[in-house]
Amino acid sequence: MSTSSTDGPERPGDPDRPDDPDRPDDPDRPDDPDRPDDPDRPDDPDRPGETAEADSPLLDVGWVARPHGLRGHVVVELWTNRSERTAIGARFDSPAGPLEVTHASPLPAVGGKERWLVSFSGIGTREQADALRGTMLRATPISDPEAMWVHELIGAEVVDPDGSLVGVVQAVEANPASDLLVLADGHLVPLRFITHRQPGRLVAELPPGLLDL
Repeated sequence: MSTSSTDGPERPGDPDRPDDPDRPDDPDRPDDPDRPDDPDRPDDPDRPGETAEADSPLLDVGWVARPHGLRGHVVVELWTNRSERTAIGARFDSPAGPLEVTHASPLPAVGGKERWLVSFSGIGTREQADALRGTMLRATPISDPEAMWVHELIGAEVVDPDGSLVGVVQAVEANPASDLLVLADGHLVPLRFITHRQPGRLVAELPPGLLDL
């Protein structure tokens, strides 16, 4: 089982840039001056997945980090490993209105985050691209019965094989070895120990002593 999609409802900041706004950005630069170092921003999803507000079916799947070049391209940071999100014709909902992907190619990751050089339909100038800087991208969930989505894990009860309650999932953290379920009491349960799931309930076979750490 694997999680897909990620968290990140925080709105990215937009610090002033020292360089010439007409100079194309370098996608290979080791750091992104337009991306704030926000300690509250979750690590990850491919980060473990996308997140959704309780009253909305849409998931936060990424944001526009900055414009690139002079022809309307933008650098997009995605919080999902789903290739469908960058396919031609993929659509995002955003405060700027619907955005449709016409081209996308991967860029070197920065800080473990997947980044893409993206063209959106109707965005053809540097000025239009710059207006999208910091824009949150949302999309409808992808139907995949084999995937475990973050927004479905939050609030689920974790039980042992005998049915005894282990805890309630409060958050999901990305981890190279296995994404971690953060329980309400602070304990961490690696997702790889989940052996069965149903809506609102996860069965975990945990090694002895794991929760004593």
